Amino acid sequence: MIRLNGKDRIEGELRGAIVALGNFDGFHFGHQAVAGKALSWAEDEGRPAIIATFDPHPVRFFKPDIAPFRLTSLDQRQRLFADAGASAMLVFAFDAGLASTMAEDFITKLLVDRFGAAGVVTGADFTFGKGAKGDINLLREIGAAHGLKANAVSPISDSENVISSSRIRAALKEGKCEEAGRLLTRPFTIQGEVIHGDKNGRLLGFPTANIDIGQYLRPKYGIYAVKGRLPDGRVLNGAANLGIRPSFDPPKELLEPYFFDFDDDLYGQTIEVELHHFLRGEEKFGDLEALKTQMKKDCDRARELLA
Repeated sequence: MIRLNGKDRIEGELRGAIVALGNFDGFHFGHQAVAGKALSWAEDEGRPAIIATFDPHPVRFFKPDIAPFRLTSLDQRQRLFADAGASAMLVFAFDAGLASTMAEDFITKLLVDRFGAAGVVTGADFTFGKGAKGDINLLREIGAAHGLKANAVSPISDSENVISSSRIRAALKEGKCEEAGRLLTRPFTIQGEVIHGDKNGRLLGFPTANIDIGQYLRPKYGIYAVKGRLPDGRVLNGAANLGIRPSFDPPKELLEPYFFDFDDDLYGQTIEVELHHFLRGEEKFGDLEALKTQMKKDCDRARELLA
């Protein structure tokens, strides 16, 4: 799938596209409804479909010290957008220039002139432009004078509430993997390069693949039943510690999956780890034997849940 830079002019066959516009972090059920509207519109009119996103997230620009909160990396979003059927992903680098762009200019200078969009689909509550003054009403009003049509998709709810990224983040912070997965339509997944660690897991008989959590949201610290997806397509079951490893000094925040019946060298490879079930919170053990005993119990439980 093509990745377009929001600072560049779109030319050629991608000009005249229908654009799904939003943050789309997590690309959850509600986001998929917005993208789906754009995709079906594009198909009806024989146009390309582009899904746009912001990276970094606008919140990160305005609050640079905020704790990590991302549900998906840019690479993950690109793959999800491609799987949905989009022709391209458009990435807005949210910087001072974009933050100061007036909503009217965002419509006329970017969407119409730079990208040549024929139509835009947003969530009904999506805002844009300096001071977040732009919304679907302004899109329709200004766009109509420039040949740009606009549609909005109302929030999607389940039996409890509106499906949102904030709700998914709250579920993950409570260790509710299944709930987050249901709203995302897939397990919450952390992607990262396997790095060298302290080799504590190998000494205990449970060699782990250590991954820096980076800008991802921090789910509840503890032990999880996980699945690992390798670059060659293999899918592995395992158990993972996510947290600061309180039984070892100094504390070090990592995701440490141990994959069952697997002993290949993964160092330097980029893998994905899906969180399927929360087993227990992190604990500090008095000695390594007690830790090994508990780790075996955790693995047995994870095998049962993932079978």
